[in-house]
Amino acid sequence: MKFVSEIKRTNYCGELSAQNNGQKVVLMGWVNGRRDHGGLVFIDLRDRTGLVQIVLNPQDAQMKMAKDIRGEYVIAISGKVQGRPDGMINKKLPTGEIEVVCESCEILSVAKTIPFQIDDQNVSENLRLKYRYLDLRSENLQKNLIIRHRVAQIVRNYYSDNKFLEVETPILYKSTPEGARDYLVPSRVSPGRFYALPQSPQTLKQLLMISGYDRYFQIAKCFRDEDLRAERQPEFTQIDVEMSFVDVEDIVQVSEGLFKKIWKEIKNVDIGDIPRITFQEAMDRFGNDKPDTRFAMELVNLASAVKGCGFKVFEDAISRGDVVKGIVVSGAGTYSRSQIDKLTKMAQTLGAKGLVWVKADASGVLTSSISKVIAEDKLKNIFSNSGAKNGDMLLIVADTFDTTSKALSQLRLHLGEELNLIDKTKDKFLWVIDFPLFEYDTENKRWAARHHPFTSPQNDSIEDLVEYNEKKFGNMLAKAYDLVCNGHELGGGSIRIFRNEVQSAMFKALGLGEEEVKIKFGFFIEALQYGTPPHGGIAFGLDRICMILCKTESIRDVIAFPKTAKASDLMAEAPNVVDRAQLLELGIRLGPQAEKLIEGEETATMD
Repeated sequence: MKFVSEIKRTNYCGELSAQNNGQKVVLMGWVNGRRDHGGLVFIDLRDRTGLVQIVLNPQDAQMKMAKDIRGEYVIAISGKVQGRPDGMINKKLPTGEIEVVCESCEILSVAKTIPFQIDDQNVSENLRLKYRYLDLRSENLQKNLIIRHRVAQIVRNYYSDNKFLEVETPILYKSTPEGARDYLVPSRVSPGRFYALPQSPQTLKQLLMISGYDRYFQIAKCFRDEDLRAERQPEFTQIDVEMSFVDVEDIVQVSEGLFKKIWKEIKNVDIGDIPRITFQEAMDRFGNDKPDTRFAMELVNLASAVKGCGFKVFEDAISRGDVVKGIVVSGAGTYSRSQIDKLTKMAQTLGAKGLVWVKADASGVLTSSISKVIAEDKLKNIFSNSGAKNGDMLLIVADTFDTTSKALSQLRLHLGEELNLIDKTKDKFLWVIDFPLFEYDTENKRWAARHHPFTSPQNDSIEDLVEYNEKKFGNMLAKAYDLVCNGHELGGGSIRIFRNEVQSAMFKALGLGEEEVKIKFGFFIEALQYGTPPHGGIAFGLDRICMILCKTESIRDVIAFPKTAKASDLMAEAPNVVDRAQLLELGIRLGPQAEKLIEGEETATMD
């Protein structure tokens, strides 16, 4: 007699249905649960497609091992599909109409007791990451990774159908300044020299345009040594795109086509044409450049309303050239003083000197943190000019534009969550366009690129840039654009500089001398001199796209083996020390602080 494992698997567990009734099947998978009902043993068998109930009779000579089967054992069974009796149908399970009556069974692999139950959402994230191979058996993570696979396939098919070529670029590359710290890799054959893991394939994809590959894409691994949060990982995946002989509209149209296709195929949702707003409009209305537009609360400019009100904080802010802005919180007129104090502390944590509040009860009676220092008629004027109504609360910040925007933006998002104002049944997309070309670095007293040094200014600023008209740098706009969804930046890109004199002017504006440019970008600058087409591109975060599609709050839930917030892999215990012989071979000597840490770890291991 053949063992079950010697027979080919015929079906996946979750794919069986009433249509398979009467069929003989061979299934293989993990024991999700076991129930002993005396005469019969019921097992929920699981694979990546789902669960199916298996019925075993321990009295059968071939089923004696049924009493030994436990959770997470790997087994193989052969048997016949049969319909469940009417009263036993499990409507919560896709396979709930049927079960498989086992005819033969084999234990392929035993499992010791697992440290947590699969699919238990109350388990700490650190424990789940330590045993990630067990966590990945959960239904949620398997669904997430299947969605990620489907998105990657849609991306490849979409760009291939639109005449793009998928081209791989190197992982070991040169360190170039792109806004974050590089991960460095020492070279054994060139002592004292280092590769860098790419933060993005930026210069490489532009070189492909110079090489004549006019439509390029790649699902690329990128690496940035930066502070982490829920939507950041030290290594991440981006959909990288570059096109020649195009302008902003071409990039936008091709990109919208991709997202329409992804949302239609994954969620069966038509997202329609994506609206556009300028960077300045986004900052004025929402206080940040990646606004969540799933709820209506917006920032209100109160400068004219507070003018001459007699409150020194407002008057001083206006005289300094700062701003006075607020947000109207609908239905928050009943907020208690302790609730308002928490909001005030939040605003102060974000840099604001304070938070002024004015609220009205249902009958229109006003109370305010400044009612003792401002006349009632003027307070009413400010409240009504903000658009607030009876039962609402107005929160006001008077400070610099940046500080006010940051504080009110975060308060808006916090209150949107707290008051359930956000419609989480929908995904709201938005293009943000016309970003500033430069931002002034007050610490280093020089101009910095808002995007990166290869971003083209808009046409009406090119002449001023080439002629180094520094007075106009602060007002120059870039041919740059971001795609935002639900308050997350899904991707960003720009039309690139393709003329050598414009690129040289950009480097000069950024304070980069000829020698520094040669060291950092010499190969790229030389390439620009050999016939460069007008080109531009965009890069989308695949992890963030999948995070939104899977309705999770962290990209760790859509990455098979993610890192923690401290950039460590708890499962593999990485990063870790390496053999000292390896360091000597690479010509690396550790500093005193690192030596002490390693000696402490070695001592602890010996103990």
